[in-house]
Amino acid sequence: MASTKRTCEACGGPLGASRGDGEPGSGKGGRPPKYCSNACRQRAFRTRATTASEVGQPSAGQATVPGGRPTGADVRLDPPPGGVLPRPLDRFIGRAGELTRLRGLLRSTRLLTLVGPGGVGKSRLALQLVGGRRELTRLVALDPLRHPAPLRQFVATSLGFGDQHGCAEEEALVRALSTPGLLLVLDNCEHLAESCAELVALLLTRCPRLRILATSREALRVPGEVVFRVGELSLPPRPAEDRAQDRSALRVDDVSGSDAVRLFVERARAAAPGFGLTPDTVDAVSRICHRLDGLPLAIELAARRVAGLPLGQIVDGLDNQLALLTGGSRIGPAHHRELRAAIAWSHRLLDPAEQAVLRRVSILAGGFGLDGARAVCAGEGIRTGDVLRLLCSLEEKSLLVRVPGEERRARFRQLSAIRMYGLGRLAACGELALVRERALSWLAGLTDDTVHSPPVGLVTRELVAERENLAAAVACTEDEGGDRHLRLALALARVHRELDEFIAARRMLDAALRRVPSSPYRSDALALAARIAYKQGDRAVTLRLAKEAVAAARGHDRPAALADAFDALGVALLARRGFAAAVVAQRACLDITRRLGDDLATAVSRHRLAWALQHVGAVAEAQELLARCLPVLRTEAASHHHSAAVHTAGVVALAAGDDEAAEEAFAEGLGIVAPDTFHAMYPVEGLAIVAAGRGEPGRALRLAAAAAEVRGRIGVRPDAEWQRRVDAAVARARSGLDAEAAESARAAGRRLHGDRLVAYALRSARSVHGRPGRGGGTGPLTEREIQVATLVAEGLTNAQVAVRLELSPRTVEAHLDHIRDKLGVRSRTRIAVWVADQAAEERDGRG
Repeated sequence: MASTKRTCEACGGPLGASRGDGEPGSGKGGRPPKYCSNACRQRAFRTRATTASEVGQPSAGQATVPGGRPTGADVRLDPPPGGVLPRPLDRFIGRAGELTRLRGLLRSTRLLTLVGPGGVGKSRLALQLVGGRRELTRLVALDPLRHPAPLRQFVATSLGFGDQHGCAEEEALVRALSTPGLLLVLDNCEHLAESCAELVALLLTRCPRLRILATSREALRVPGEVVFRVGELSLPPRPAEDRAQDRSALRVDDVSGSDAVRLFVERARAAAPGFGLTPDTVDAVSRICHRLDGLPLAIELAARRVAGLPLGQIVDGLDNQLALLTGGSRIGPAHHRELRAAIAWSHRLLDPAEQAVLRRVSILAGGFGLDGARAVCAGEGIRTGDVLRLLCSLEEKSLLVRVPGEERRARFRQLSAIRMYGLGRLAACGELALVRERALSWLAGLTDDTVHSPPVGLVTRELVAERENLAAAVACTEDEGGDRHLRLALALARVHRELDEFIAARRMLDAALRRVPSSPYRSDALALAARIAYKQGDRAVTLRLAKEAVAAARGHDRPAALADAFDALGVALLARRGFAAAVVAQRACLDITRRLGDDLATAVSRHRLAWALQHVGAVAEAQELLARCLPVLRTEAASHHHSAAVHTAGVVALAAGDDEAAEEAFAEGLGIVAPDTFHAMYPVEGLAIVAAGRGEPGRALRLAAAAAEVRGRIGVRPDAEWQRRVDAAVARARSGLDAEAAESARAAGRRLHGDRLVAYALRSARSVHGRPGRGGGTGPLTEREIQVATLVAEGLTNAQVAVRLELSPRTVEAHLDHIRDKLGVRSRTRIAVWVADQAAEERDGRG
């Protein structure tokens, strides 16, 4: 049959040649096609449906009940007339990553709930998410509705239908929401959570093509719900006084990628068109964003103040941010016009027990775990056993934030605005003094280990976690002085020292010692101050403080404190080259710790005595002491004690002429401490000394320069005797290279830091088959793992490696699993690259 030209009945466009022979695929039932595409077919169907509805007849495909009326399960082809999305009047800032993830979730789930605290930007994020599909999206803002009873009628009315057909509310809603592809946005569900959950479950059941996007301060807890927690905006680096002590001031480029900063600048320009992010404003803007925790509502309210206040006054005013941050948009919800109202809205939805816990934990400025929460919350109507349940409830309602990275034990914090609101409620309820005293007593109890275990000086993980709370407690007890204040200050100073914050630790101790002229714990503070002064290179002050510590300890019946004071005196005497006197002091310390029966303290004392003995040439006795203390320190001591002891073992090995044992010891010490810290630099310098002695000047200069760079950055110097050894090694290395090569090696070393420095330092100076670096993984490879990695790099299969090394293929595979984990790589190619990199560093290291 000859082809004929046909046109689409919907758009009039050509259909192309149609054979019209009834072959399958030409059209429905073998008839010629009428439309050029599915879109045209659907357009024609909608036209017929509209015509049918205008004359009161069901359209094709609609089911009817007796009497000819369409059923409630019919498929409406037009979206509801009401609930049209508003067009935002200002520009959306940031959250690019969240939007990408949410678009994927919205395609794959029928109920997606954005959950977060008030003012975090849930509603604005929802509008931005659905703004590209306005025709098939309808919005119902629930904040005007105060009671759950009329919820269905309110939603139906908002969508423009209500009960206009005389049908039941449920049927009206179902008809209104049966358009294929329709998305319903329910905004601000938290105060109607149960009723919203029931309505959502009903609609998703009755309208199988409907999708719902909800915003709420807590999840709806409907089967199939996907909950997306909306967090605060990304923050810039911390301003200078809150960062490491020696870093330079912030630059514009440092903060321009922060969503919080971008939002502040955008809204500030709307209030004051001349405002901009400049070197003069960047610090204050960053400080404001951090003080407000990146909370969008708070940032926008603060930005409005730029029109009338200089940035410095805004920063100062954030001490009472609930009073400052008012004057929001007049057309937005009432509880978004000021920060206090936004939080009060959530507070009113809590039961009395939840309100009590919310206000009591606000006393803990640095966050809290379960123990801290129980300490401040239990009592006056709150049972200890109920605290965890109440914390979880507050976290679900976005009034607490789970601290990331705490896998072993949950830790929570409050956004600063919520905490200030809680403190206000605490004072209004008359509980402020009581709860503050509970917090102080609990924190003082945490300091017991720091004052009862010298010379070990325990700093527990829990104590480090409570750093900010300790700082608040020290400030709170300044006026009272006394033992409790000194213990709290001592504990905080130990935390500062643990984090290599020596300036802060020294200031803390100096101030506390001035405030507390007499206390049983004064000797502990003096001994710690002496050690910190030693690390800062202040030798005269070190000796004075250590002598004061011994004198103070003799006046109290605290043998452990006296042992600690003798240990500090030994350190001070070594710094002043009083080697023989230092040995006497350390022997006195060891005698006391042995009598106390404290195995760990005795092991620490033996190590300290060994360190003093090697200065007077008593190598054999030092080796004997190390052999006795190292097994204990390896299994029971904190990493810095372990590292210090193996460093001493390395130095003693150098004195005995055993370079290989020295290298083993220095490498062990470096592998157990954090990079770029005080404790990491001694083994790096030790490896530099070994390299210089072996005739590897390039490697020696790189390591020494890297260590010097880190020491300058954290503000600490080695003791004079050790520095002389390092200087001698550097001089020897420089003599083995011309001036240009030496400076090149030193420049390369100054660029090494962090894991790269550790990886380079742990690589054996002898060959790639010695000791590798950590790469991206968890630790150095064993000798056997190095052999396997090298053969893999040569292209051998597992079976060939097994034959070469006389292993089973399964054992080879196990070694490869360990290698991948330690190096942080997954492919054989990456293992080969790593081996090649080690070989290249080896060639470079020989200068």
